[in-house]
Amino acid sequence: MEDLSNLYNAIIHGKLKTAKSLTEQAINKGVDPQELITNFLIPAMDEVGRRFECNDYFVPELLISARAMKGALEIINPILAERGTKPLGSVIIGTVKGDLHDIGKNLVASMLEGAGLEITDLGVDVRPEKFVETAKEKKPTFVALSALLTTTMPSMKTTIEALKEAGIRNNVKVIIGGAPVTQKFADEIGADGYSDSASGAVALVRKFINQ
Repeated sequence: MEDLSNLYNAIIHGKLKTAKSLTEQAINKGVDPQELITNFLIPAMDEVGRRFECNDYFVPELLISARAMKGALEIINPILAERGTKPLGSVIIGTVKGDLHDIGKNLVASMLEGAGLEITDLGVDVRPEKFVETAKEKKPTFVALSALLTTTMPSMKTTIEALKEAGIRNNVKVIIGGAPVTQKFADEIGADGYSDSASGAVALVRKFINQ
């Protein structure tokens, strides 16, 4: 079906209106919404991630592609929810206390949603207590922490310690990322995983889910 290959291309090139229109057309023609995600949205964002890794795409291209994919998901997700289709897992994500940067966090959230995970985005400047409170309520598979400042990186450690004190640390995988964050730092604070890119975060989550 030509429209579906066009949907793939619309996501890659960040064409929001086209992506939404083609998604609606496909669903009206009886295409399974899950098929749209599995065969077109996820492969498109995987390709966007590949182009980013190769320096063919940069942050602006990633953001507009993620916006197009999110537009398609806004149409698809209510249908899946009505059917009772379960997500692959769930993620609580936020930028840690003291840090107001959200571009990277938003991109990771969008790409994880496109990969089939349920996202709870707590925003920026998120206190450890808020992560704990939400984790108790939502019982997520993952808690994802973002920081763009070296001065706020210690809040990642504080958040992990708060999860431990609340007795729920062993129930979730904690993944971290952000410009100054490293694998060494992740190991030091007891995070389960680290990624230096949004596409890498998707790969990391998939690895944990498949274990």
